[in-house]
Amino acid sequence: MHTRHQRRVWFFGIALLVLGGALAVLGLGIGSTGFESLLAAWSDPVALRIVWDIRLPRTLGAWLAGALLGLAGSVAQGLFRNPLADPYLLGSASGASLGVAVALLLFGGSAASTQWAMRLGLTGAAFVGAVLAVMLTLVLARGVQQTLRLLLAGVIVGVVLGAAKDLITIASADILQAIQGFILGSTGLVGWSACAVMAAVGAACLLLGWALAPVLDGLALGEATARSLGLPLGAMRATLVVVLALATGAAVAQTGLIAFVGLAVPHLVRSVVKTTHAGLIVLSAAMGGLLLMAADLLARWLIAPQELPVGVLTAVLGGSYLLWLMHRRSARGGVA
Repeated sequence: MHTRHQRRVWFFGIALLVLGGALAVLGLGIGSTGFESLLAAWSDPVALRIVWDIRLPRTLGAWLAGALLGLAGSVAQGLFRNPLADPYLLGSASGASLGVAVALLLFGGSAASTQWAMRLGLTGAAFVGAVLAVMLTLVLARGVQQTLRLLLAGVIVGVVLGAAKDLITIASADILQAIQGFILGSTGLVGWSACAVMAAVGAACLLLGWALAPVLDGLALGEATARSLGLPLGAMRATLVVVLALATGAAVAQTGLIAFVGLAVPHLVRSVVKTTHAGLIVLSAAMGGLLLMAADLLARWLIAPQELPVGVLTAVLGGSYLLWLMHRRSARGGVA
């Protein structure tokens, strides 16, 4: 039985990677006019440059951002022992939005300055804002010893920083369109440098999360049980919070606020296979990358040459799945 479960986990992981590779190839052919043949691009230097410099990093970046959010979601749900926890629970989303709003206010709201800021300053401002928000949450919660206090502190920080962002937006209405684009999420500006940053952060977070997965397994049995196993919960919780903050901050800084990926992906994985947190973290990263890549392809293709905000599509897809999951579980409970 144990061997059969392991085989299913391995088969599911390989299937996610194969599907991701297939979608990546498909993404290379989707442009402003819809789907285009890749064979024609090989004979056209301009088309080949578009594929290499724009479509490929965007497609790969969507996978990396989704992988970071999926990884962060599985860590958050295990750390808080709450299936409704998402990567933005510690205030990182509001902190990133406030950082972007402050950067836009400093750079100005004109089209030229906004474009320059997007390329040089907004990603750094979003990352710094997300990390500072998590640090503020930790200060208010007085560390990571009490999960409930950490959760409440994250909610308070998110509300306060979100209100500060709204005040800045009201005071400077010319940045409204730019900040709205960040909030809705987009993979359109992801380049090779962004892919390199997300890949480096993702590899480090994946290794740390996988190494600390036994802590999450212990916490799933209760804090008393985890302590009885001799686990240093304080230091390990702090490290998991760092993993959560880095993964979320790196993804948000490059793509904006992508909704529901981190929340829905662990549920998707658990509905297919039963595994420990070590397997859940790895599979959630692969599933998150697949989900966000699929949403990015749909965003480019559905109303080409116009694009839909990718965060809207993930909210529709992820929210619809969670509603269906809730309906199915309530129906089972009613039958029982």
